[in-house]
Amino acid sequence: MRAAEELDPVLAMDVGGTTIKAEISDSDGRIAAAATVPTPHGERAFDAMAELGDRLLAEVSSATRAGLRRGAIALPGIVDAARSVAVFSSNIGWRDVKVGSRFQDRWGFPVLIEHDVAVAGWAEWRLGAGRGADDVLVVNLGTGISGALTVGGRLVRGGAGQAGEYGHIPVRRDGRRCSCGNIGCVETVASGPSIARAYGERTGRDIDGAEAVFAAVSGDAQARAVIDDAIDALADGLLGVVHAVCPQRIVIGGGLAGAGPVLIDGLHARLERLVRVAPVPEVVAGAFGARAGLVGAARYARLGGLA
Repeated sequence: MRAAEELDPVLAMDVGGTTIKAEISDSDGRIAAAATVPTPHGERAFDAMAELGDRLLAEVSSATRAGLRRGAIALPGIVDAARSVAVFSSNIGWRDVKVGSRFQDRWGFPVLIEHDVAVAGWAEWRLGAGRGADDVLVVNLGTGISGALTVGGRLVRGGAGQAGEYGHIPVRRDGRRCSCGNIGCVETVASGPSIARAYGERTGRDIDGAEAVFAAVSGDAQARAVIDDAIDALADGLLGVVHAVCPQRIVIGGGLAGAGPVLIDGLHARLERLVRVAPVPEVVAGAFGARAGLVGAARYARLGGLA
Protein backbone atom coordinates (compact mmCIF):
# COMPACT_ATOMS: atom_id res chain seq x y z
CA MET A 1 0.00 0.00 0.00
CA ARG A 2 1.36 3.41 -0.96
CA ALA A 3 2.13 6.02 1.67
CA ALA A 4 -0.05 9.10 2.01
CA GLU A 5 2.68 11.21 0.41
CA GLU A 6 2.66 8.97 -2.71
CA LEU A 7 -1.11 9.24 -2.99
CA ASP A 8 -0.67 13.03 -3.17
CA PRO A 9 -3.74 14.26 -1.28
CA VAL A 10 -4.97 17.77 -2.13
CA LEU A 11 -7.67 20.09 -0.85
CA ALA A 12 -10.06 21.22 -3.60
CA MET A 13 -12.84 23.76 -3.18
CA ASP A 14 -15.51 24.98 -5.60
CA VAL A 15 -17.35 28.18 -4.70
CA GLY A 16 -20.72 28.66 -6.33
CA GLY A 17 -23.49 31.19 -6.04
CA THR A 18 -25.52 28.86 -3.83
CA THR A 19 -23.08 26.48 -2.15
CA ILE A 20 -19.40 25.96 -1.41
CA LYS A 21 -18.24 22.38 -2.02
CA ALA A 22 -14.92 21.00 -0.80
CA GLU A 23 -13.05 17.69 -0.86
CA ILE A 24 -9.77 16.23 0.20
CA SER A 25 -8.92 13.54 -2.33
CA ASP A 26 -5.90 11.53 -3.44
CA SER A 27 -4.47 11.02 -6.92
CA ASP A 28 -6.50 7.82 -7.32
CA GLY A 29 -9.69 9.86 -6.85
CA ARG A 30 -10.52 8.50 -3.43
CA ILE A 31 -12.19 11.07 -1.20
CA ALA A 32 -10.96 11.30 2.38
CA ALA A 33 -13.36 14.05 3.44
CA ALA A 34 -16.07 16.12 1.76
CA ALA A 35 -18.65 18.71 2.77
CA THR A 36 -20.94 21.39 1.36
CA VAL A 37 -22.09 24.61 3.01
CA PRO A 38 -24.27 27.54 1.84
CA THR A 39 -22.44 30.46 0.24
CA PRO A 40 -22.75 33.65 2.31
CA HIS A 41 -23.11 36.95 0.48
CA GLY A 42 -20.13 39.20 -0.12
CA GLU A 43 -16.72 38.85 1.48
CA ARG A 44 -18.17 36.69 4.25
CA ALA A 45 -17.91 33.87 1.72
CA PHE A 46 -14.14 33.83 2.28
CA ASP A 47 -14.66 33.21 6.00
CA ALA A 48 -16.93 30.31 5.07
CA MET A 49 -14.22 28.89 2.79
CA ALA A 50 -11.68 29.05 5.60
CA GLU A 51 -14.00 27.38 8.10
CA LEU A 52 -14.93 24.65 5.62
CA GLY A 53 -11.27 23.91 4.97
CA ASP A 54 -10.60 23.77 8.72
CA ARG A 55 -13.44 21.28 9.09
CA LEU A 56 -12.15 18.91 6.41
CA LEU A 57 -8.56 19.06 7.65
CA ALA A 58 -9.79 18.10 11.11
CA GLU A 59 -11.65 15.08 9.69
CA VAL A 60 -8.82 13.36 7.83
CA SER A 61 -6.24 11.02 9.31
CA SER A 62 -2.92 12.33 10.57
CA ALA A 63 -1.13 10.55 7.70
CA THR A 64 -3.34 12.22 5.10
CA ARG A 65 -2.92 15.59 6.79
CA ALA A 66 0.85 15.18 6.81
CA GLY A 67 0.88 14.33 3.10
CA LEU A 68 -1.35 17.24 2.12
CA ARG A 69 0.88 19.91 0.58
CA ARG A 70 -1.27 21.70 -1.98
CA GLY A 71 -4.76 23.07 -2.50
CA ALA A 72 -6.83 25.00 -5.02
CA ILE A 73 -10.01 27.06 -4.78
CA ALA A 74 -12.23 27.65 -7.81
CA LEU A 75 -13.92 31.05 -7.56
CA PRO A 76 -16.78 32.52 -9.62
CA GLY A 77 -16.88 35.78 -11.53
CA ILE A 78 -13.67 37.47 -12.64
CA VAL A 79 -10.51 36.03 -11.09
CA ASP A 80 -6.94 37.30 -11.38
CA ALA A 81 -5.06 34.12 -10.52
CA ALA A 82 -1.62 35.65 -11.11
CA ARG A 83 -2.20 38.38 -8.49
CA SER A 84 -4.42 36.13 -6.32
CA VAL A 85 -7.35 38.56 -6.44
CA ALA A 86 -11.06 37.75 -6.61
CA VAL A 87 -11.89 40.69 -8.88
CA PHE A 88 -15.68 40.55 -9.11
CA SER A 89 -18.65 38.25 -8.54
CA SER A 90 -22.06 39.70 -9.40
CA ASN A 91 -23.95 36.70 -8.00
CA ILE A 92 -22.19 36.58 -4.63
CA GLY A 93 -21.38 40.26 -4.36
CA TRP A 94 -17.66 40.78 -3.82
CA ARG A 95 -15.21 43.06 -5.59
CA ASP A 96 -11.39 43.24 -5.54
CA VAL A 97 -10.82 40.84 -2.65
CA LYS A 98 -7.10 40.18 -2.13
CA VAL A 99 -6.82 36.47 -1.41
CA GLY A 100 -3.04 36.47 -1.28
CA SER A 101 -1.63 34.04 1.26
CA ARG A 102 -4.63 34.00 3.65
CA PHE A 103 -5.35 30.30 3.09
CA GLN A 104 -1.69 29.27 2.93
CA ASP A 105 -1.06 31.05 6.22
CA ARG A 106 -4.06 29.33 7.77
CA TRP A 107 -3.47 25.77 6.54
CA GLY A 108 0.30 25.64 6.05
CA PHE A 109 0.47 24.74 2.35
CA PRO A 110 0.17 26.68 -0.96
CA VAL A 111 -3.40 27.30 -2.13
CA LEU A 112 -3.99 28.44 -5.71
CA ILE A 113 -7.09 30.23 -6.95
CA GLU A 114 -8.65 30.04 -10.40
CA HIS A 115 -11.87 30.75 -12.24
CA ASP A 116 -14.43 28.10 -11.30
CA VAL A 117 -15.77 27.45 -14.77
CA ALA A 118 -12.30 27.50 -16.33
CA VAL A 119 -11.20 24.61 -14.11
CA ALA A 120 -14.56 22.80 -14.50
CA GLY A 121 -14.43 23.14 -18.28
CA TRP A 122 -10.80 22.08 -18.34
CA ALA A 123 -11.71 18.95 -16.36
CA GLU A 124 -14.54 18.08 -18.75
CA TRP A 125 -12.29 18.67 -21.77
CA ARG A 126 -9.28 16.75 -20.47
CA LEU A 127 -10.95 14.00 -18.48
CA GLY A 128 -14.69 14.04 -19.13
CA ALA A 129 -17.28 14.47 -21.87
CA GLY A 130 -15.03 16.62 -24.07
CA ARG A 131 -12.15 14.16 -24.09
CA GLY A 132 -10.83 13.36 -27.56
CA ALA A 133 -12.05 16.59 -29.18
CA ASP A 134 -9.86 19.61 -29.86
CA ASP A 135 -12.66 22.17 -30.21
CA VAL A 136 -15.04 22.05 -27.26
CA LEU A 137 -17.50 24.55 -25.80
CA VAL A 138 -18.32 23.80 -22.15
CA VAL A 139 -21.36 25.56 -20.70
CA ASN A 140 -22.08 25.40 -16.98
CA LEU A 141 -25.71 26.03 -16.09
CA GLY A 142 -26.57 26.79 -12.50
CA THR A 143 -27.04 29.91 -10.39
CA GLY A 144 -25.21 31.66 -13.23
CA ILE A 145 -24.19 30.67 -16.75
CA SER A 146 -20.62 30.64 -17.99
CA GLY A 147 -18.21 28.22 -19.55
CA ALA A 148 -14.89 27.36 -21.05
CA LEU A 149 -13.70 27.13 -24.62
CA THR A 150 -10.95 25.06 -26.19
CA VAL A 151 -9.90 25.73 -29.77
CA GLY A 152 -7.30 23.70 -31.63
CA GLY A 153 -6.51 21.73 -28.49
CA ARG A 154 -5.78 24.83 -26.39
CA LEU A 155 -7.81 26.35 -23.57
CA VAL A 156 -8.79 29.91 -24.55
CA ARG A 157 -8.04 32.24 -21.63
CA GLY A 158 -8.86 35.65 -23.13
CA GLY A 159 -7.49 39.04 -22.17
CA ALA A 160 -8.81 38.83 -18.62
CA GLY A 161 -7.35 35.35 -18.12
CA GLN A 162 -10.67 33.64 -18.77
CA ALA A 163 -13.25 33.40 -21.50
CA GLY A 164 -16.81 32.18 -21.50
CA GLU A 165 -19.18 34.65 -19.83
CA TYR A 166 -22.01 33.36 -22.01
CA GLY A 167 -24.59 34.21 -19.38
CA HIS A 168 -23.97 37.93 -19.92
CA ILE A 169 -24.66 37.96 -23.65
CA PRO A 170 -27.84 40.06 -24.14
CA VAL A 171 -30.53 38.13 -26.05
CA ARG A 172 -33.79 39.87 -25.03
CA ARG A 173 -33.99 43.62 -25.68
CA ASP A 174 -37.19 43.92 -23.66
CA GLY A 175 -36.04 41.51 -20.95
CA ARG A 176 -35.13 41.83 -17.30
CA ARG A 177 -32.19 43.74 -15.94
CA CYS A 178 -29.31 41.37 -15.23
CA SER A 179 -27.11 41.47 -12.13
CA CYS A 180 -24.30 42.68 -14.43
CA GLY A 181 -26.34 45.80 -15.29
CA ASN A 182 -27.35 44.94 -18.85
CA ILE A 183 -30.86 44.11 -20.04
CA GLY A 184 -32.02 40.66 -21.16
CA CYS A 185 -28.85 38.63 -20.70
CA VAL A 186 -28.98 34.85 -21.16
CA GLU A 187 -28.80 34.44 -17.38
CA THR A 188 -32.04 36.35 -16.88
CA VAL A 189 -33.90 33.63 -18.79
CA ALA A 190 -31.90 30.39 -18.66
CA SER A 191 -30.19 30.26 -15.25
CA GLY A 192 -31.59 28.03 -12.53
CA PRO A 193 -33.09 30.86 -10.43
CA SER A 194 -34.54 32.53 -13.54
CA ILE A 195 -36.27 29.33 -14.66
CA ALA A 196 -37.80 28.80 -11.21
CA ARG A 197 -38.88 32.46 -11.01
CA ALA A 198 -40.47 32.38 -14.46
CA TYR A 199 -42.48 29.30 -13.58
CA GLY A 200 -43.71 30.95 -10.38
CA GLU A 201 -44.73 34.08 -12.26
CA ARG A 202 -46.65 32.09 -14.86
CA THR A 203 -48.47 29.83 -12.41
CA GLY A 204 -48.53 31.66 -9.09
CA ARG A 205 -47.10 28.50 -7.55
CA ASP A 206 -43.78 27.97 -5.81
CA ILE A 207 -41.58 25.21 -7.16
CA ASP A 208 -38.48 23.60 -5.72
CA GLY A 209 -35.91 24.94 -8.18
CA ALA A 210 -35.29 24.67 -11.91
CA GLU A 211 -34.74 20.91 -11.76
CA ALA A 212 -38.38 20.51 -10.76
CA VAL A 213 -39.47 22.64 -13.74
CA PHE A 214 -37.50 20.39 -16.11
CA ALA A 215 -39.03 17.32 -14.48
CA ALA A 216 -42.56 18.67 -14.99
CA VAL A 217 -42.41 19.42 -18.73
CA SER A 218 -44.13 16.24 -19.91
CA GLY A 219 -47.41 17.03 -18.19
CA ASP A 220 -47.31 20.76 -17.48
CA ALA A 221 -47.75 23.20 -20.35
CA GLN A 222 -46.48 26.12 -18.26
CA ALA A 223 -43.30 24.24 -17.38
CA ARG A 224 -42.85 23.37 -21.07
CA ALA A 225 -43.19 27.03 -22.05
CA VAL A 226 -40.66 28.17 -19.45
CA ILE A 227 -38.11 25.53 -20.49
CA ASP A 228 -38.60 26.24 -24.19
CA ASP A 229 -37.95 29.93 -23.53
CA ALA A 230 -34.81 29.11 -21.50
CA ILE A 231 -33.44 26.81 -24.20
CA ASP A 232 -34.19 29.39 -26.90
CA ALA A 233 -32.31 32.07 -24.94
CA LEU A 234 -29.34 29.76 -24.37
CA ALA A 235 -29.19 28.83 -28.05
CA ASP A 236 -29.45 32.48 -29.08
CA GLY A 237 -26.55 33.32 -26.78
CA LEU A 238 -24.35 30.49 -28.03
CA LEU A 239 -25.09 31.03 -31.71
CA GLY A 240 -22.35 33.61 -32.22
CA VAL A 241 -19.79 31.41 -30.47
CA VAL A 242 -20.73 28.45 -32.64
CA HIS A 243 -20.34 30.49 -35.82
CA ALA A 244 -17.09 32.06 -34.61
CA VAL A 245 -15.16 28.94 -33.58
CA CYS A 246 -17.13 25.94 -34.94
CA PRO A 247 -16.83 23.68 -31.88
CA GLN A 248 -17.13 19.95 -32.48
CA ARG A 249 -18.93 19.44 -29.19
CA ILE A 250 -20.94 21.40 -26.63
CA VAL A 251 -20.72 19.96 -23.12
CA ILE A 252 -23.46 20.96 -20.68
CA GLY A 253 -22.27 20.96 -17.08
CA GLY A 254 -23.19 22.55 -13.78
CA GLY A 255 -26.15 22.06 -11.51
CA LEU A 256 -28.66 21.67 -14.38
CA ALA A 257 -26.59 19.12 -16.32
CA GLY A 258 -28.82 16.36 -14.96
CA ALA A 259 -31.89 17.73 -16.76
CA GLY A 260 -31.27 15.09 -19.41
CA PRO A 261 -32.75 14.88 -22.92
CA VAL A 262 -35.18 17.76 -22.32
CA LEU A 263 -32.19 20.10 -22.17
CA ILE A 264 -29.59 18.25 -24.26
CA ASP A 265 -31.84 17.28 -27.17
CA GLY A 266 -33.78 20.54 -26.93
CA LEU A 267 -30.64 22.66 -27.27
CA HIS A 268 -29.35 20.56 -30.17
CA ALA A 269 -32.67 20.84 -31.99
CA ARG A 270 -32.76 24.61 -31.51
CA LEU A 271 -29.19 24.98 -32.81
CA GLU A 272 -30.10 22.88 -35.85
CA ARG A 273 -32.77 25.46 -36.68
CA LEU A 274 -30.48 28.44 -36.09
CA VAL A 275 -27.02 27.49 -37.38
CA ARG A 276 -26.57 28.24 -41.07
CA VAL A 277 -22.92 28.43 -42.15
CA ALA A 278 -21.16 26.24 -39.59
CA PRO A 279 -21.43 22.55 -38.68
CA VAL A 280 -23.98 21.96 -35.93
CA PRO A 281 -22.02 20.67 -32.92
CA GLU A 282 -23.11 17.63 -30.98
CA VAL A 283 -24.52 18.46 -27.54
CA VAL A 284 -23.72 16.14 -24.62
CA ALA A 285 -24.09 16.14 -20.85
CA GLY A 286 -20.95 16.63 -18.78
CA ALA A 287 -19.31 13.56 -17.26
CA PHE A 288 -18.81 15.10 -13.83
CA GLY A 289 -22.01 17.09 -13.34
CA ALA A 290 -21.83 19.47 -10.41
CA ARG A 291 -18.48 17.91 -9.33
CA ALA A 292 -16.57 19.19 -12.37
CA GLY A 293 -15.23 22.20 -10.46
CA LEU A 294 -13.88 19.96 -7.69
CA VAL A 295 -12.32 17.54 -10.18
CA GLY A 296 -10.70 20.45 -11.99
CA ALA A 297 -9.52 22.17 -8.81
CA ALA A 298 -7.88 18.98 -7.56
CA ARG A 299 -6.08 18.46 -10.87
CA TYR A 300 -5.07 22.12 -10.94
CA ALA A 301 -3.64 21.87 -7.42
CA ARG A 302 -1.49 18.90 -8.49
CA LEU A 303 -0.27 20.34 -11.82
CA GLY A 304 -0.05 23.99 -10.79
CA GLY A 305 -1.58 25.17 -14.08
CA LEU A 306 -4.22 24.54 -16.73
CA ALA A 307 -2.43 22.52 -19.41
